[in-house]
Amino acid sequence: MTKEEMLDAMENAKNVHLHQMQKVNDEIKGKKIEDPTALGKMECECGIWFHTNEKRMKEICGLQLFERLDASHEKWHSDYANIYKLFYLEEKKGIFSKIKETLSSNQMKIDKAKVYYSDLKRDTEELLSVADTALRRISALSKSKFE
Repeated sequence: MTKEEMLDAMENAKNVHLHQMQKVNDEIKGKKIEDPTALGKMECECGIWFHTNEKRMKEICGLQLFERLDASHEKWHSDYANIYKLFYLEEKKGIFSKIKETLSSNQMKIDKAKVYYSDLKRDTEELLSVADTALRRISALSKSKFE
């Protein structure tokens, strides 16, 4: 993997998660999302790339930074799971329970999602910060390190 390819992949990882945040925000606003965000870090295109290139990432970024990236990415997906459960995992309810469900219970779900979203925003800032650190480290290395 060349230096440029690694830089591009890290930038892509940042952009993908920013796009996911927009989708989550749209979900909270009531928009129908056809392709929900991946629930686990290993289902996410960034996580797949990251772990496919794990050995090289550790060589280039160092073990500590690799582990920080991995941990912040895992935390992001773990916290996203709270929102996913609200919107995509329906409780099994009887017909009468469904009829009885009120607008206020839907509003409670949205309010919960907003709280989870604020946690996810914090996670996103951390993930982007660690990714920026990796980008700076990769940028500082000579191209010969990638050959």
